[in-house]
Amino acid sequence: MSTKLGNPAPLGLLGFGMTTVLLNLCNAGLMPLTSVVLAMGIFYGGIAQVIAGIISYKRGDTFGTTAFTSYGLFWLTLVGIIVMPKMGLPAATAPAMGSYLLLWGIFTAFMFVGSLCYPKAKQIVFASLTILFALLAIHEFTGNAVIGTIAGYEGIFCGASAIYFAVAQVVNNEFGRTVLPIGEKKAAPTSAAVAA
Repeated sequence: MSTKLGNPAPLGLLGFGMTTVLLNLCNAGLMPLTSVVLAMGIFYGGIAQVIAGIISYKRGDTFGTTAFTSYGLFWLTLVGIIVMPKMGLPAATAPAMGSYLLLWGIFTAFMFVGSLCYPKAKQIVFASLTILFALLAIHEFTGNAVIGTIAGYEGIFCGASAIYFAVAQVVNNEFGRTVLPIGEKKAAPTSAAVAA
């Protein structure tokens, strides 16, 4: 058996993307929040992303480790915030929820800066996620339902962009060529090439 580690990014991106689309269908008012979203948040958005982060660590990928593990734990904490009040614990206030989302938005903005070294598809995921967290935080701080709905549709786009990036990596790897473009970064010329 090969000891070569597979690329965990598609798994992590699919866990993130599919769960994000589902939750934001609720935010957009297109479906109610049910156990479907919460189960996805625990098992695919949460646990699968943490697993992808651990594999990224074993591959020496600091960005992937930080992103997948963090967002996997984001989903687990979000489910906790939704479920814990049903167990008698205090519910999150709007200012507390806004602060929670704002912190995730700041973290994501820094991750977006790191994504500038990667293909355009990854940059779109992190840019749209930064915008999503900002909109969700504003919605919580203001109580403006229209902003919440806009955030839902923007979140559907964000999740779909992650799904596309994941599928593109799988398909391109299997075919050994670019079938679905991801906006690959061109390698910088070496000093020897520049001198020539």
